[in-house]
Amino acid sequence: MTVASQVKQTLASLKGARGTLSMYTTQTRDEETESVYTNSLEITDTIINDLEERLKTLEFEEPQYKGN
Repeated sequence: MTVASQVKQTLASLKGARGTLSMYTTQTRDEETESVYTNSLEITDTIINDLEERLKTLEFEEPQYKGN
């Protein structure tokens, strides 16, 4: 498995986790719990954005990985 495919797989997993956190955020009634979920969503979004930028760099440096 190439680095690019590992990054893509990690991104897919993180996006799934983000969806789950988002669902939990809307379903909770406890303000403290909602705050924890919201904070986790922000951290997850930051990581996803960083990995997407890294993937762009990988695809630029190694064009054979683009679109796979």
